[in-house]
Amino acid sequence: MYDKIFKPKKLVLDTGEVVYEKATRTPIVWLIFLGLLIFSLKFTNFQFSVLIERGANFFDMLKKMVPPDTSYLPKVVKPLLDTIKMSFIGSILGSVFAIPFAILASSNIVHNQVINKVVRILFTFLRTLPTLVTALIATYIFGLGTFAGTLAIFIFSFSYMGKQMFEVIETVDMGAFEAMESMGATKLKAFTVTIAPQIMPIYLSTTLFNFEGNVRYAAILGYVGAGGIGLILNDRVNNRDYPSVGMILLTLLITVIAIELISQVIRRKLT
Repeated sequence: MYDKIFKPKKLVLDTGEVVYEKATRTPIVWLIFLGLLIFSLKFTNFQFSVLIERGANFFDMLKKMVPPDTSYLPKVVKPLLDTIKMSFIGSILGSVFAIPFAILASSNIVHNQVINKVVRILFTFLRTLPTLVTALIATYIFGLGTFAGTLAIFIFSFSYMGKQMFEVIETVDMGAFEAMESMGATKLKAFTVTIAPQIMPIYLSTTLFNFEGNVRYAAILGYVGAGGIGLILNDRVNNRDYPSVGMILLTLLITVIAIELISQVIRRKLT
């Protein structure tokens, strides 16, 4: 249909042969994109005029945060440490538990398509759940506090690391693994000796990257009662205590940057 509307360009080669160059699909792609954009703006009632008119309120709020209230810093330390602990424990446990399931999802290790697909569907399902929603569900089941936040981060880390690692496992060199199996070694023994060393640098690097992101995600889990620095951030915002909000955001910013810098240094050495 497209080629009938936008006819291919006729080209004559030096040899006299005639070839036809298909018309680019770029115009139709742009039309579809613009159509979807306009539909989305209408559907969500997005108004640029409101954004411009009320955008100044954001800068007014920033002005109220400066200078931050340094006297509030002692009250920030414990929730900040809780946030880091939630992120660390959830990330580590999720990464550890992901490995056996990643093995089950790898078709070159476990030659059973049913098991492979079931585990992959599990990873996909868990990854579709936003961490904030998982934390909210966890607070209803286990109550308010850092346990709910840690569980939410664990579930995300498990699904994220599981998907990443089974894809890595399926690309490794299987020669040594198959040789050990032919000599009578179990799959677990062969995996530990031949494949684990191949994936370990990527595994550690991905775990660190996952931890970086989880520190940022954990900062907002307090909004649903899952503990951490988000809890006091929500409280101070509701009370319009903007100097204290500025102190909370400043300490969080410094912490996240420090963790990212340390993580980047470690990941460079691993790769």
